[in-house]
Amino acid sequence: MPTFPSNPLNVPAYSRVFRKYPALFGVPFVLMIVGASYGLQQFTQTRYELHDQKVTALSKEEELGLAKNRKKFDIREEYFKLSAAAAEDWEPKRIERPKGLPEWGVPPPEPPANSKRS
Repeated sequence: MPTFPSNPLNVPAYSRVFRKYPALFGVPFVLMIVGASYGLQQFTQTRYELHDQKVTALSKEEELGLAKNRKKFDIREEYFKLSAAAAEDWEPKRIERPKGLPEWGVPPPEPPANSKRS
């Protein structure tokens, strides 16, 4: 005797759709994962923006750890300080010239004797 197939009387409509198209079972799950990703993106972006505001709230002097009441740097003032200090610290001294070299502005009387022409 042949067996009869089991056909329940009250078959839900989604059950028939899932039997016919099994890929539809995972579509809501995938949509929920993608939607949650975009939803959480807003929260994480807000978190990092708040952190960034706290970091950039420091002024330039606070970043460098400098005192606010310090004297501003002026390159011209430093130039004049260094040029005044350089003028005070040295004294011109004349050294003896090696033999055979003339004084400045005086040409040698004739070329050296031991040079060879090529």
